[in-house]
Amino acid sequence: MLKNQTRSKKHFRYLHLHLMLLPALVLLIIYNYIPLVGNVMAFEKFNPNKGFFGSQWIGLENFRYVFSLPDIWQVIWNTFYIAVMKIIMGIVVPVIVALMLNEVTAVKFKRTLQTIVYFPHFLSWVILAGILVDILSPSSGIIGNLFTALGLEPIYFLGDSNWFPYTMVLTETWKEFGFGTIVYLAALTGIDPSLYEASMIDGAGRWKQTLHVTLPGLLPTVMLMAILSIGNIFNAGFDQIFNLYSPQVYSTGDILDTMVYRMGMLNAQYSVSTAIGLFKSVVSFIVLAMSYLLAYKFTDYRVF
Repeated sequence: MLKNQTRSKKHFRYLHLHLMLLPALVLLIIYNYIPLVGNVMAFEKFNPNKGFFGSQWIGLENFRYVFSLPDIWQVIWNTFYIAVMKIIMGIVVPVIVALMLNEVTAVKFKRTLQTIVYFPHFLSWVILAGILVDILSPSSGIIGNLFTALGLEPIYFLGDSNWFPYTMVLTETWKEFGFGTIVYLAALTGIDPSLYEASMIDGAGRWKQTLHVTLPGLLPTVMLMAILSIGNIFNAGFDQIFNLYSPQVYSTGDILDTMVYRMGMLNAQYSVSTAIGLFKSVVSFIVLAMSYLLAYKFTDYRVF
């Protein structure tokens, strides 16, 4: 009895802290859980006049229609391909930059470099899209003029279906790599300095220290970030692609999110677009669960 009373008093003591979470919990329920009711449209012939529960129930017919579309598998491949390339570049480039910044000894210069490379992360794709359209224009852009000055044929990076996916990957990497280096710079500070001292006694230079001390010390963090990134394998970046793509690059640049937007918002095919979105969400959930299991198995990372 005394234990139960003590436990109740302890819970009551932190009641005000739990109440502080209440507004966030209410917003989470309103904006994240209540909208899940709309997923019922994926199984209906949705009629806006009749609502969610008055529309005709057609089961899996919308999914059959989606997978019978001639370009659906190309769109799935585009999404997977662009997302995987972004994941790879989003790990490799920040690691390299973090290693280079770690070698900079001038504090003011290092901080200036960090600020410069972090800055693009805080700009929206609406702003960056306008800048990139001007820069990458084959007729009047800086890149196009550079190609012309070198006697080369300008490339329409945003209008050529062969170049478009790589343009998306490189511009996304440029925008986010600076912010990604924060994690790896923090991991570098956690490496035991005595390991460097021991390697110096053994005659190792900076390159040998990087190869045999820094990289092994950084490897667990790299593995963790790589495994957790697997959950984004179907998130190719709607904001970026929506602001930069055009019908002439649909063959390689159209992804599931942009397809959902066109079918739902432009063509008013609400049930079909919901079916595509639900398919993407289910697959992403399964992959995310697997990535957390892998993270727990190989790096002992836990969510709870």
